[in-house]
Amino acid sequence: MQPIEIIIVIAAVAVVAAVVVGRIVRRKRGGTGCGCDCADCGHCSACRGGRSPQKDVENK
Repeated sequence: MQPIEIIIVIAAVAVVAAVVVGRIVRRKRGGTGCGCDCADCGHCSACRGGRSPQKDVENK
């Protein structure tokens, strides 16, 4: 491999690692997977642990 190819591979791995770490950090902080508020999402139970936003509002 040429040195430029090695640099490109390292950069690609760094980008993928940054995205994965960012998603893990967002999940630990209680954020959703896509960064939205789940108001109109049909898959909100997958992100929010089975709770829908409507039930969260009713429980408060």
